[in-house]
Amino acid sequence: MNRPQLTIGTRGSDLALYQAHFIRDLLTDNHGCNVTVKIIKTSGDIIDHLSFDKMEGKGFFTKELEDALLAREIDLAVHSLKDLMTSQPDGLKVGAVGYRADRREMLLIRKESVVTGGVLPVKADGVIGTSSNRRACQIATLHPSLEIRDLRGNVPTRIRKLREGQYDAIIIAAAGVIRLELDLADLEVVLLDAQAFLPAPGQGILGIQIRSDDPSVENIVSPLDSKQAATEAALERGLLARFDSGCSLPLGVYSEVNGADLTLEAVLGIRENNKWVDMRRIKVVGNDTVALVDRAFDELNAR
Repeated sequence: MNRPQLTIGTRGSDLALYQAHFIRDLLTDNHGCNVTVKIIKTSGDIIDHLSFDKMEGKGFFTKELEDALLAREIDLAVHSLKDLMTSQPDGLKVGAVGYRADRREMLLIRKESVVTGGVLPVKADGVIGTSSNRRACQIATLHPSLEIRDLRGNVPTRIRKLREGQYDAIIIAAAGVIRLELDLADLEVVLLDAQAFLPAPGQGILGIQIRSDDPSVENIVSPLDSKQAATEAALERGLLARFDSGCSLPLGVYSEVNGADLTLEAVLGIRENNKWVDMRRIKVVGNDTVALVDRAFDELNAR
């Protein structure tokens, strides 16, 4: 019997390659596939000197992979789900979501810049690095004395810039650091409570993107789908979809799925004249995913 031949498309960062190889090994060991990995550069990798809100378009880390899927150069693409747009291009679909790692944010601080107390224990008037509007609005609310400075690059590059002294602290997704097993002994590491500092929609979840007209690949990847992760993604990314925006939207979310009981919390930053002036926060509970997303959207807008 011939083993299925598959090509996975991925970005070339250490984290993206880890994720692609993780899925490759699952498909090889559990489903008997012959799998190769193809690296594809995206605009988000090439344009690494601008913050996301200054870049045009959407799908900075996915478009070139999606083009390769549609051109049948690859059979599936492995993404950090938070990078995928909530609406799929014609001809593509998400075949599976799962393997959620720690969804929390990780605050890394130079030892000399650490203070005691507060959600963000960074010295007053320190410089903190992020290019995320979602993170920036929460930083401005929790620690208004900090100077927020753009930070781009892959995970090791961001940490290197911190070590070089370009920042007193940076905030990055814990999932990436944990998956790469990086040595952070020279830095202060603070895992931020996900309800005190809300992560991105779908943070820590892997998404496998496939062609809509490829049932053979769908049958192979669909067993990788997690019901728990899919429900959490439906809540978190469902709310993001209501705003018809991408990763530049200052929206943080946190969801809980406990059987039929669902919880969705969200924060939305408000900026005027290039200054964060407010952060709306809501929490809704219920047992219907769509209804909960609708309520969360309405309450954020009502406030």
